[in-house]
Amino acid sequence: WLFIVIGTPAILLTWPVLRYLPDGPQQVSWMDPAEKAWLTGELNKDLQAYGQTRHGNPLHALRDKRVLLLALFYLPVTLSIYGLGLWLPTLIKQFGGSDLATGFVSSVPYLFGIIGLLVVPRSSDRLNDRYGHLAVLYVLGAIGLFLSAWLSAPLLQLAALCLVAFALFSCTAVFWTLPGRFFAGASAAAGIALINSVGNLGGYIGPFVIGALKQYTGSLASGLYFLSCVMLFGLLLTGVVYRLLERRHVLPVEQFAASARGATRT
Repeated sequence: WLFIVIGTPAILLTWPVLRYLPDGPQQVSWMDPAEKAWLTGELNKDLQAYGQTRHGNPLHALRDKRVLLLALFYLPVTLSIYGLGLWLPTLIKQFGGSDLATGFVSSVPYLFGIIGLLVVPRSSDRLNDRYGHLAVLYVLGAIGLFLSAWLSAPLLQLAALCLVAFALFSCTAVFWTLPGRFFAGASAAAGIALINSVGNLGGYIGPFVIGALKQYTGSLASGLYFLSCVMLFGLLLTGVVYRLLERRHVLPVEQFAASARGATRT
């Protein structure tokens, strides 16, 4: 029943979306011709500057190596979010206190996650930097997870968990700016669906591994150390994705602009 109730609104909204949402700037009724022309031009610049792909068959995007690489890149984030999220109340319960107190304290890290969602993406946009921000967030997440397991003082552990939440939720916001750099149209939809599906495997892997480690060692600390290693793996993938996708396959914006100016002069 849970899946049916959650899925029904999405199914019911299919017709309104097809009926009322425009497919492009030219179909928007509340924009004047100049605005439509400007926005269309900006979208075309993205297609050329970032090498975006439109597959003839959207399903071909599922075989695109860039999609598979981004799906792997997203996995550490979801694995850590689900792993920590499902075990967070158990971890905080170890601080002592009633179930009600545990519930309230468990919400504190998510407040810092909200702060991260408000601050980090804005910084990423302002500096036009994705991979640098992701690398820093992975490092902060790894440090926070390690400290939350290593420290013994409840207040310091909570502070470390707040740092983890800040990093993890900020990672999701910055990450989802990447697929649109390489895909457009229906290819983007298919690619994003696959990335999200593979990434959500972390919803199974994270809690399962932490539970298994807790059962084997008798402590949640081993699971937190595992998640810390997962975040370090994400840091490694940041460099790999940047090297394979940005430096090899995407013409930098500055280089594209210089080439365009040279072509215009010619």
